Amino acid sequence: MVDADQTFVIVGGGLAGAKAAETLRAEGFTGRVILICDERDHPYERPPLSKGYLLGKEERDSVFVHEPAWYAAHDIELHLGQTVDAIDRTAKTVRFGEDGTVVRYDKLLLATGAEPRRLDIPGTDLAGVHHLRRLAHAERLKHVLTNLGRDNGHLVIAGAGWIGLEVAAAAREYGAEVTVVEHGPTPLHGVLGPELGGLFAELHRGHGVRFHFGRRLTEIVGQDGMVLAARTDDGEEHPAHDVLAAIGAAPRVALAEAAGLEIADRAQGGGVVVDERLRTSDPDIYAAGDVASFHHALFDTSLRVEHWANALNGGPAAARAMLDHDVTYDRVPYFFSDQYDLGMEYSGWAPAGTYDQVVIRGDAGKREFIAFWVKDGRVLAGMNVNVWDVTDKIQRLIRSGAQVNTESLADPHVPLESLAS
Repeated sequence: MVDADQTFVIVGGGLAGAKAAETLRAEGFTGRVILICDERDHPYERPPLSKGYLLGKEERDSVFVHEPAWYAAHDIELHLGQTVDAIDRTAKTVRFGEDGTVVRYDKLLLATGAEPRRLDIPGTDLAGVHHLRRLAHAERLKHVLTNLGRDNGHLVIAGAGWIGLEVAAAAREYGAEVTVVEHGPTPLHGVLGPELGGLFAELHRGHGVRFHFGRRLTEIVGQDGMVLAARTDDGEEHPAHDVLAAIGAAPRVALAEAAGLEIADRAQGGGVVVDERLRTSDPDIYAAGDVASFHHALFDTSLRVEHWANALNGGPAAARAMLDHDVTYDRVPYFFSDQYDLGMEYSGWAPAGTYDQVVIRGDAGKREFIAFWVKDGRVLAGMNVNVWDVTDKIQRLIRSGAQVNTESLADPHVPLESLAS
């Protein structure tokens, strides 16, 4: 039973944490809400960091979830630039890392997110080596890309995932020379498979990006603290003034692990294990966003989803569960990307090895199509490329579990909604 004397603490000031705080107030909770952010910036959204803001098309203030004054106006106790270094589950307290302040909670939400994986090679301490996860990273990288474009400089990117490709596109728009080193056979191989990964390779090659597939960086060569080149495992040396490590992100689980909460193994994404209500192994502690690992009944597997929509929807779901509402979190995973003149949306879950065919509806050559990943006649995932207002239909088709005729699936004249039966 929730009452006005209770204190709900949220650790993590990203989108999930900010939306959870908003939802608590919107649902009528009148107790204390404490939101603890380890950054000094107010909570913000991350997609613009590799898209509009990085390209200079969006202003800095546009990335924030709420106006700064919103928190005080809604009686949210916002602690910026603070970390939590311990959870005492018996006493139901969290301890601030900076000054040792101890705060008691009735319910606790962990929205600690993820952090960039680091390159474990010589040279990563050089000034020109970058990551992209935080607003400060984006600000720095924006300045770097501006200078590279002006001076015809070279950027080497380790990793051809979404962040690597979006930064490659931004760098080319600034005029920088770009080389991408990727250990897989295509960009996005683990997400899209070879069929669609190749399309993104062609897109970027058409804009002057150089790829080296099946390779890894082994050393970043520098002089006087500055980057000169990046060396790959075939012995080749690539000119570089700056290097971006875009090799994925790891969930920030140290706090939860030290508190004795159940953690998924790395094969399942390594996050904090939660149930369908986003509760951890402690019934008074919840987790949402990038850090949460949950069993998705629709796909019958454990997932840890790092994308924007998971934070946007997971934070509010966790807040409602903390308020003892009837919650089942089973959103179809969704993400989007913009690269050059290509815009896409992806719904579902179909990593390499889980599907038996890819069905194309539309013209892949013109980059105006929908791709469907199909297993035993059922659609596991769909990606619309420069085709809009179809996400809801694709998600209904995935949820339906209906067996579809692949010829009908490929035919643009057959309404998608007619297949979800």
